[in-house]
Amino acid sequence: MFESDRASKNLGMRLVGLGEGTATVEMAVGPLMVNGHGIAHGGFVFTLADTAFACACNADGRGVTVASGAEITFVAPVREGDLLVATAAERVVFGRSGLYDVTVRRGEEVVAEFRGRSRTLNGG
Repeated sequence: MFESDRASKNLGMRLVGLGEGTATVEMAVGPLMVNGHGIAHGGFVFTLADTAFACACNADGRGVTVASGAEITFVAPVREGDLLVATAAERVVFGRSGLYDVTVRRGEEVVAEFRGRSRTLNGG
């Protein structure tokens, strides 16, 4: 799925790990990602987490799986030049639905926590 994800690739994201129900994606915060406060716009952090979530949801081949909802908590500000790593893990799958948690880190520091709800459209 990531191979065809032009949006994520155009933001400089790289898929660095993939397993059954898990994924790790990294992204460097570029100058066009910074808001008027001099910190990364939260939408870019959300997009990174959402990409890791999507990769984890679709890693097992159950079918096309999409987000049915998601939320994020921003823990620390992110700045231009930071390398962010989002690690997604499946928590539970029930029928065609699932819950996934994604932690976004800068080095060892947690900068955001994301929870995504998935829905498999075909199969499952």
